[in-house]
Amino acid sequence: MEFPGAETIDPLLDEIEFPAFVEAHYEPPTSSVEEVEAATEEALTRLPWADLPPGATVVIGLGSRGVTDVVPVARCVVEGVRERGFEPVAIPAMGSHGGASVAGQRRTLESLGLTENTLDCPIDARMETGEVRGIPVARAALEGDALLPVNRVKPHTNFDGRLESGLCKMLAVGFGKRAGARVFHERAVTEGYVPTIEGTVRTLRDELTVLGGVAIVENARDETALIEGIPGGELLERESALLEEAKEYMATLPYDDLDALVVDRIGKDVSGTGMDTNVIGRFGVLGAEEPPVPEIDRIAVLGLTEATHGNGHGIGLADVTTVDVIESLALDEMYANALTSGSLSRSRLPVALPTDEHAVAAALTSAGPYDPESARVVWVRDTGHLSTLRISRALADERVDGLSIGDSVALSFSEGKATFSG
Repeated sequence: MEFPGAETIDPLLDEIEFPAFVEAHYEPPTSSVEEVEAATEEALTRLPWADLPPGATVVIGLGSRGVTDVVPVARCVVEGVRERGFEPVAIPAMGSHGGASVAGQRRTLESLGLTENTLDCPIDARMETGEVRGIPVARAALEGDALLPVNRVKPHTNFDGRLESGLCKMLAVGFGKRAGARVFHERAVTEGYVPTIEGTVRTLRDELTVLGGVAIVENARDETALIEGIPGGELLERESALLEEAKEYMATLPYDDLDALVVDRIGKDVSGTGMDTNVIGRFGVLGAEEPPVPEIDRIAVLGLTEATHGNGHGIGLADVTTVDVIESLALDEMYANALTSGSLSRSRLPVALPTDEHAVAAALTSAGPYDPESARVVWVRDTGHLSTLRISRALADERVDGLSIGDSVALSFSEGKATFSG
């Protein structure tokens, strides 16, 4: 496919003055865990270890992206399992991610810092599954004696409800590999996401030994706010309560109404959808009601993270991007996500323009009358890093709790690439 070059696009875009920007810091009040290892060890004391036979193999599910302290937490869990006389084995509990392949799932864990060396335990990444009352479960999990997911509890990027992203969804989807993810999403379309999660978790608890889980909640600064061990029998109820806390801590944009949001990079290490849908106010899921806020007229995406390895699933939530981004996409991995989850629109290609400058200009001018003095624009590194951002001068005059305004920064374009200086 050939995309139109600058000689074609330039006559279609008026030459504009870009808004003046200032640097801003957004840090709403929150709490954090000072000693992550100590908090993890305390969390493990709440699990019903006495229910396991001597020498049992405990299958530790890992794989959530962008969790700040996932390495020390996971390593402490492995050590805790071994110190209690059991055998730890880790599995990538991530459904179809990593292109639904052994190598891809190992690579995804490695990008999170999770390797056999860092964990000091084997990683069984086999994609084969067996069935538990019609529910696919990783063969590696079925060959163990107990399941122990380790995951962050947070609002999900597809839906909202009393259970969203966390331990229960990892059990219902992640432990099922690609086959389990496919079955889950097919049921969720007709039965609803939350009822499907609840029903799957109950079935797994009835048929397998679900020891429990180690839940992590992060604050708006991507710091660990709490770590809690939840016994298997309490997972549904306790995780629901933790989700409410996670929503209070969640990183959000400081504004509910924007003309444009510019995102430097998206990736699976930031969010399962490349951009956190709760941050951008777009789900892009069949049958899901879009969040009421924020309302963003245009979203421009200018790059991919290195750790996403070309998986730009979620690029379809943007309105405009660059040719460089499109040409770096790993469509095989994106389509694995899209076809397994049914979220086809998230892997659609937005308008691809020759340079960052073209993309930003198109985002600013394509949604109505444009005035650089009044344009409401936020520019972020990615949706996982919202404590430091750049905002247009028009927004700097609005008072927002937790937001402090810094120095002016100058936007410029060198060979079409955006840079700021100040």
